[in-house]
Amino acid sequence: MYKVLIIDDEEPLREAIQILGDWQGLGVSEVLEATNGLAGLELLRQHRIDLALVDMKMPELNGVQLLQQLETEFPELLTIVISGYNDFEYTRQAIRSRVVDYLLKPVNRTDLNAALRKAMDVLEARRKQASDFISTNITLNMSLPKLKEKLYLSIIERSFKHQSNEALLPLIGAGSPGNFFAVGVWRVLNLEQVRRDRFHEDRELLHFALTNVINENSDGHFEAFSFPSPRSQREYIAIFTQKGGYEQDAAFLSVHQLRKSVSTLRELFGIEAAAGLGQPSGDMMKLADSYEQAHALLSALDLLELKGGSVAAAGSGSPPAQLKDTTALNVWLPMLRSALENGNISHAKSILGEITRKWSSSGYFSLAEADRVLREMSLLLKDVVAELNAGAGGLRDGEEPGSRSAPEGVLLDDFADFRQFEVRLLERLERCGAEIGRSLAGSRGGTLENIKAYIDNRYFENIRISMFTDKYFLSREYLMKLFKGKYGYGIHEYVQKVRMDKAKELLADPGLKIQDISERLGYKDKNYFSKAFRNYYECSPSEYRSQLPKNGE
Repeated sequence: MYKVLIIDDEEPLREAIQILGDWQGLGVSEVLEATNGLAGLELLRQHRIDLALVDMKMPELNGVQLLQQLETEFPELLTIVISGYNDFEYTRQAIRSRVVDYLLKPVNRTDLNAALRKAMDVLEARRKQASDFISTNITLNMSLPKLKEKLYLSIIERSFKHQSNEALLPLIGAGSPGNFFAVGVWRVLNLEQVRRDRFHEDRELLHFALTNVINENSDGHFEAFSFPSPRSQREYIAIFTQKGGYEQDAAFLSVHQLRKSVSTLRELFGIEAAAGLGQPSGDMMKLADSYEQAHALLSALDLLELKGGSVAAAGSGSPPAQLKDTTALNVWLPMLRSALENGNISHAKSILGEITRKWSSSGYFSLAEADRVLREMSLLLKDVVAELNAGAGGLRDGEEPGSRSAPEGVLLDDFADFRQFEVRLLERLERCGAEIGRSLAGSRGGTLENIKAYIDNRYFENIRISMFTDKYFLSREYLMKLFKGKYGYGIHEYVQKVRMDKAKELLADPGLKIQDISERLGYKDKNYFSKAFRNYYECSPSEYRSQLPKNGE
């Protein structure tokens, strides 16, 4: 039998816990009460307490201070914390102190008894010492969930070793006749925003809150156990266990739990999530099949129709359509590369806009396809930046797309619909374009001076802009913009200016005929030259020459 201590300064809450707890069914022989942290410490020193329920807001000695004291003085004591969702500092201390569970006010019967049962399981596991592994590793309550997570992952990844781990299977309900198991995979669509705005960049605290939400409605017949997916920082895995009943019951309850959890996440934290659920099975070893089904259903959700709260379940409908045209992806990447290497960010945006319009009108665009596009876009931009020596502004070697901290206002891989997906692509393009622009700015000055010098010295040749675009790997529009920005003339305008300035110089020599001057300037005939001169100076070459002062005048 076990002893429990309730430490809370609010008498109604202590009374509610006394009434709601299934003490006899949990094997609890005595429930003591303390009105504050100091009084609680005194009772702990006087009695052998197995479990303490600790309120975080108390006079004399608050929950944070008490937990810190308990870590030192009573390291074996199991604790359950009572607080609110928004008490971030309290929750951090709860994580550090490795509490059994985190109950939210007002406490309800289901949550209380589920947390108490979790504590009793740990106490029983300690007493029974079912194996050397359990006796040495489950010394505190947080070890049990990590052990379960490891077991589930080994089954899902098909790496489970029967000989060394079979004795641990009862911890996760395997081997019990009549149990059904299913896997759900859910994805946080706005993870960066929520982590920044609601959890102060604390990823561990975010994981704690999310997994608690999906686990909170477990009872004796249906349980959910969730943990972050090792494959993606945006995804979480939930294992649903139905004790007894029928396979259809397990499927129904699992879908219901997923949908309820997704809805709760939106209400509590503003989280937008989508999920997939695999087929239930009575064989624990088929969790891998259920996981693969769940992940495939999640990946196949249509981004064009996606809404926060979407849940796709195995056997619930026809499989999604396939993307009608994927060849465009292979076409636009080289086009984007060319535009970026030429410094033509405007053209790159135009290409991106054209392809996203094509996707949006295709009728189906999956989450998996969106992930692939973001991944390939990041790799493309990384390559372009590296080739043009744009420096550290691009992705570093070996760095995964989306792994860097987002600049202010940028949410990297957050997208809950197709429009947000377009914004993420454009943000990547603009960040890369800015780095390329800064890198190229220092080298373009010399390029423009070379072009100007070429025109000054060879104005009489047939000068084409393509000569310079091919030599310096610049687009026509971008080169014209750069040249005019530096010298005030377009390239054709500058060629004309140099020729006309030279024409005036040559017309001052009376020994040169108009035809000779025309040829020296590179014109095909004197009539064409005369027309060009008149358009430029509003007089013909002969009229200009006649106005020049004669020798001695």
